[in-house]
Amino acid sequence: MSTPAITSVFVRLKLSLLRNGLRQSGGRKAAYITSAVFALLFAALQLIGLIALRGHAHAESVVVLAVAVLGLGWAVMPLFFPSGDETLDPTRLVMLPLRPRPLVRALLTASLVGIGPLFTLCLLVGSVIAVARGGAAFVVGVFAVVLALLVCVALARAVAAANVRLLTSRKGRDLAVLSGLVIAIGAQVVNFGAQRLGASGLGELDPVAEVLRWVPPASAIWAVHAVSEGSYGLALAQLALTAGALVALLALWSRHLTRLMTSPDGSTLPGAESAARERSSTGLGKLLPAGRTGTVMERSLRYVWRDPKTKAAWVTSLAIGLIVPVFNAWQGTGSVYFACFAAGMLGIQMYNQFGQDTSAFWMVAMTISSSRDAYVELRARAYALLLITLPYATLVTVVTTAMLGDWRRLPEALGLSFALLGAMLATGAWTSARFPYSIPQEGYKNVAPGQTGLAWISIFGGMMAAALLCAPVIALTIWLNVSADGDAWTWLLLPVGTAYGAALTAAGLKLAAPRTARRLPEILAAVSKG
Repeated sequence: MSTPAITSVFVRLKLSLLRNGLRQSGGRKAAYITSAVFALLFAALQLIGLIALRGHAHAESVVVLAVAVLGLGWAVMPLFFPSGDETLDPTRLVMLPLRPRPLVRALLTASLVGIGPLFTLCLLVGSVIAVARGGAAFVVGVFAVVLALLVCVALARAVAAANVRLLTSRKGRDLAVLSGLVIAIGAQVVNFGAQRLGASGLGELDPVAEVLRWVPPASAIWAVHAVSEGSYGLALAQLALTAGALVALLALWSRHLTRLMTSPDGSTLPGAESAARERSSTGLGKLLPAGRTGTVMERSLRYVWRDPKTKAAWVTSLAIGLIVPVFNAWQGTGSVYFACFAAGMLGIQMYNQFGQDTSAFWMVAMTISSSRDAYVELRARAYALLLITLPYATLVTVVTTAMLGDWRRLPEALGLSFALLGAMLATGAWTSARFPYSIPQEGYKNVAPGQTGLAWISIFGGMMAAALLCAPVIALTIWLNVSADGDAWTWLLLPVGTAYGAALTAAGLKLAAPRTARRLPEILAAVSKG
């Protein structure tokens, strides 16, 4: 079959996949149509905004940064949303008599069908209009838009082909859970970036644009600006750079396709030696206490390392707990008390402890026959959390204090952090027994259908209770700071907050233990629902 015929077949295949996917259910069709409408509306607003930017002194810096971020998005989205496009998996074609090069051309053309490419096209066209001045610039802009669009699509395809064995495995699909971390960190970066631009103006982007203009696909857009300025040699070099990047990506993609279609899949089969080494590894267990406490701690820590959703929750909490106080301190608008955010984010991990076990909780339930057993179980889980949280909260507080240079307030900030952590451990243990809910192992949901209310009560109700429990330490902090001679005694907040937090944790575990022992059947039914 000729290359044009193969290409037309793949385009029709892509359209059929889209059409048949919408026929599966009314909900899926409604979700797709809604997302398409919002995406196209946002694309139209982006296009209008970029056109309005035409003639601005720093327009080229804005569009170069926007196109660079767009290219980054095309690179990482296949890793986080591999199930969004069935054609991203070329291993489904291994039994067909197709050569890599015609297949690359056919898949590249089929990849241009969809909402993503249309959104990208709108942004690229708007970027060209924003910086182009003169007929020659618009002519070059046509080539720039085509090259940039093809680079974005080829980049996504090359990344997907290089990681297809991982993406199509169960663990690979669980990688999508980490997209929440990317979104959370990205939102914070955008927030602080917008604050900085609002205070300093778009001129802050010029140094970044000077670097990104040499990075495809942004280099193609800068070529249009270069032609507008009369720098034809520079424009030719940047178009050549973009074209070279496209050729390299297509070659890389073709190479991975050849490997996928000619080599067996051994990515999910661990070697016998590594598996034996993993089974015999007891390094973590040697560092933990003996008996049930050490066993439960090791199990909890292994969940953090191995379970995708538990890992995603921890990584997100660790990242946001550091970003908020440090970025605010870096902006000069922060306070040492922002460091309590780290303790608060990590304290949330104590909530819904049994839901993290999902249906495997029945094995834990078999070992709990009394309030004492439940107390040791909850205490060990709290110890595992403290093993990470205490040093991390201390580190974030010290770093924030160092950035602000306000060392006098370090003891009270640490005392407040430890008191808050103790309150959240106490309320988390109690709500874990009173309001357990299931966490689905597949997909992106963190709450099983029908249990959203339980999740809200457990997390937000527990957080409000923790804030009320911290009221005495907060009141003492305020009183010492407003008193005439209170500064001499603020150091007491560190031991007071530490002791108060420890007392709250012990009391919360004591109260939660008998309830846990009594409600084992209800807890098991709730956490096994998903």
